[in-house]
Amino acid sequence: MAEDLFAAAAGERLAASAPLADRLRPVHLDEIVGQDQLLGPGRPLRVLIEADRLSSVVLWGPPGTGKTTLARLIARTTAKAFEPLSAVNATVKDVREVTARARQRLGERGQGTILFLDEVHRFNKSQQDALLPSVEEGLIVLIGATTENPYFEVNPPLLSRSTLFRLEPLDGDAVRLLLERGLAAEGADAESKAVEHLVARAAGDGRHVLTSLEVAVALAAERASGPRPGAERPVVTLADAEAALGTKAIRYGRDDHYDVISAFIKSIRGSDPDAGLYWLAVMLEAGEDARFIARRLVILASEDVGMADPRGLLVADAAARAVEFVGLPEAQFNLAQAVVHLATAPKSNRVTVGLGRARADVRERPAGEVPLHLRDAHYKGAASLGHGEGYEYPHDDPRGWVPQDHRPAEMAGRRYYEPSDHGHEKEVATRMNGLHGDGLGDEPEGEA
Repeated sequence: MAEDLFAAAAGERLAASAPLADRLRPVHLDEIVGQDQLLGPGRPLRVLIEADRLSSVVLWGPPGTGKTTLARLIARTTAKAFEPLSAVNATVKDVREVTARARQRLGERGQGTILFLDEVHRFNKSQQDALLPSVEEGLIVLIGATTENPYFEVNPPLLSRSTLFRLEPLDGDAVRLLLERGLAAEGADAESKAVEHLVARAAGDGRHVLTSLEVAVALAAERASGPRPGAERPVVTLADAEAALGTKAIRYGRDDHYDVISAFIKSIRGSDPDAGLYWLAVMLEAGEDARFIARRLVILASEDVGMADPRGLLVADAAARAVEFVGLPEAQFNLAQAVVHLATAPKSNRVTVGLGRARADVRERPAGEVPLHLRDAHYKGAASLGHGEGYEYPHDDPRGWVPQDHRPAEMAGRRYYEPSDHGHEKEVATRMNGLHGDGLGDEPEGEA
């Protein structure tokens, strides 16, 4: 009950003032934390802002890295009119109204216009196209802010007319500096363990860490002044920090989808089960489609494990079937088993390489006909055409194998599949050498 009272009182404190992240929003470039690669002395974006010579730009970076802050600073320093819009609720009509005002402003007093479009990736193609003529003729300078990869989400013509600046997640030192400023603004102190916990959980997001600190300070303040008369300077404890953090949703945009699945596949290919499980956990927590994960494991089982461990495909296929039969959350265990099996299995890409060589021959070499002895001889009249003549049935031979050509003459001797020395494929190599000896044909070009 006491904890509930403290939480309620903390909520009242938070509602009584502007958010800490807004109160600490920088008013000068030197106050911005992080992004020295763009805003340090002499760096390109800083020079353009200070000289008021900014052309259209796209600011791309994760949440809480300073995109909106930069836009507001530009609004303070520029001689141009500054028009802010959010793509979340703006329409083509809003864009056209901004364009009309910009044209009137330029004609009447020679003043340019900057349009800040937050969440630019939320605009669809037609909405972005409505911006293009005004940007192209220089009527407006566009500042687009996005958390998503602009190469996926911004129309190429608009992106090609803008300079792309990428903002990086804040590092530990930058987050600590933000926390110091936040504690000073709140008139509070914090245990070192609490600070380090907030830094560790910040994930490079300055706004998130300041919001968490504000909640933690409110909890500490209620504890300090609640049971005793008189106000004490609140001290944020580790427990306060943990309570304030709660659960933060994992950011997982379109580009993250491709990057994470790439890291996932490469980790398993690299025989790193821990990394494979980590990226699997990231995808599961972010709500990735489990069927997509399962499909990629089935592909990998043949592409990267192959005949080095033929069971890998069976395990991957079983995991995919479990996803359909059992569903999440229970099927996460089946996916995890497949990840560990495939990551710890011996690896071979010789099946993949062999198929690639065969397809190259089909594309690049003269196409040959099916040899007569291999043609279908089951229908009436086939024998009169010579179909099947000379074919030797392997099971009639005690060895279970007979030497005969199975390809067109133009392809005879071309070797595609070369077993490696890894896992089960070493046994395959031994068996095939025992059957074919050294007479398998030409050596393939390139390395497997």
